[in-house]
Amino acid sequence: MNFSELKLTRPLLKAVEEQGYKTPSPIQAKAIPPVLAGYDLLGCAQTGTGKTAAFALPILQRLAASHPSHKGVRALILTPTRELALQIDECFANYGRYLNVSHCVVFGGVGQQPQVDALRRGADVLTACPGRLNDLIGQGHVDLSQLEIFVLDEADRMLDMGFVNDVKKVIRHLPAQRQNLLFSATMPKEIEQLANSILKKPVTVKVDPVSSTVERIEQGLYFVNKPDKKRLLAKLLADPAVTSALVFSRTKHGANAIATFLNKQGIGAAAIHGNKSQSARVAALGSFKAGKIRALVATDIAARGIDISELSHVFNFDLPEVPETYVHRIGRTGRAGAEGVAISFCSPEEKEYLAGIEKLNRKKIPVLELPELGERAEAAAPARPAPRPEREKAKPEQPKRKETAKQAPNEPANQQLEVTIVEEKNTQAGQPLSASAKRRRRRRRAAGKAAEAAAQENAKREERGERVERPERNERPAEKAEKQPAKQASSSREKAQSGRGQQRSAARPEHSRQTQRTSGRSQQQKFARAEKQPRQAAPAKDEDPGLLLISRKPPAQKFASFEEYMKSHGGFSEPIEGEAEE
Repeated sequence: MNFSELKLTRPLLKAVEEQGYKTPSPIQAKAIPPVLAGYDLLGCAQTGTGKTAAFALPILQRLAASHPSHKGVRALILTPTRELALQIDECFANYGRYLNVSHCVVFGGVGQQPQVDALRRGADVLTACPGRLNDLIGQGHVDLSQLEIFVLDEADRMLDMGFVNDVKKVIRHLPAQRQNLLFSATMPKEIEQLANSILKKPVTVKVDPVSSTVERIEQGLYFVNKPDKKRLLAKLLADPAVTSALVFSRTKHGANAIATFLNKQGIGAAAIHGNKSQSARVAALGSFKAGKIRALVATDIAARGIDISELSHVFNFDLPEVPETYVHRIGRTGRAGAEGVAISFCSPEEKEYLAGIEKLNRKKIPVLELPELGERAEAAAPARPAPRPEREKAKPEQPKRKETAKQAPNEPANQQLEVTIVEEKNTQAGQPLSASAKRRRRRRRAAGKAAEAAAQENAKREERGERVERPERNERPAEKAEKQPAKQASSSREKAQSGRGQQRSAARPEHSRQTQRTSGRSQQQKFARAEKQPRQAAPAKDEDPGLLLISRKPPAQKFASFEEYMKSHGGFSEPIEGEAEE
């Protein structure tokens, strides 16, 4: 069978011939006729069998047959990844070059203004990722009310990446009357339930068993320890037969580490994963397709739909946790009837994943003999730190000087100072001092001068027969000198406060009328209480009277009522102690 038997128009046949295709693949031969007839389609085929052309060719022919007056989107293709969206849009450009059908692509990770401008110019075919499409719909830049054909590509990957809710949001904006196409490499039960909610009496096309591997791909397996995987990969890539290789890593950090190691070994490599910017991902993929680099290290984001022609080898550096992912990985090679090689590395902790893969494929992967990798390069010994300058070698000698001072606490301060200075001269002779050493020297000299002055003052007092003040234990002479001005200031402040209190109490007038009412017994109690408890000085202006009230002792005598308390203090007319009458 050839493409002309599928009732395609001459412009499409010419474009297909220019792309180098002569006979349709099984999925193309079975899917193109029902799509041209307008039926819904559920297509299940292994990756690399030409699913993109299976829906792109009939969509282009149907859209070119009619030219409506509106400029809205007529066909929408939803894809899970940016790379797949770019590839599908490129296919529409190649197959529709001789048709009057416009197309554009939208996805996240880049500025949206160029995409908005393309939509305003009009696009019959829109290829999009769900996230950016929902944003543009919310902003009013995309009109899907006139949609004729809806395609959900890589539906199982949509489910794995958590895009099901985003897909349902897009479907809410679609008209009820439309043609629906759903393509998937695997067909689990969740995808069948999603297909039943979207498709209406679909034509089911299954050209291969679910999750089957390509028979033309030569598979191999190496049992290798995890630390030796990088060296094994570099040794295999050194073979001239490996013209181009796609290396799959489980993590983004691992992909970066593998690419860095290969570049150090002289093998051109680049990493592609979700943390890379869109421009970096496009540049890396373009360099790999152009042959500028031999190895492309990727996470599973590149395992779906990336069409790399003449890819000779696929390396599973890390076995996938999901067995179906293995099918998509090795499907990157051996595309369109070509042959390919898929090599997997299995460490002891990955044997569980290997069992799941072999159970799904229903056959064992041939085990290959591990080549000689040589001795593992020992980790370079850390370089010793550079020796410190000689001027800093005097620092460890400081505790010795302190110990010397502690051993002779009764020696005069001037003798200790002389010993310290002698030790410093002997230790640092002919060597420049550091800034910290100079500061310590200044502090020692200041302390020595203060101690010498204190000793002279004590000697003079002893000659006069006065009391000699001894410094407190563990108190430096410099600290004592600092405390003396503070003590003098506090004593002068207390004297001033007591003087103000006496002046205030002397200025308080006597009231004869209150004295006549007071009994002799209460007056005697009052004077006795005044003798026992001296009157406190009034608080200074800068002191808090609340703190003084809190500091007063509680009354020694308790009273049953307020009247009894006032009677014991001379009655209600007696003035309060310590307060001046206004």
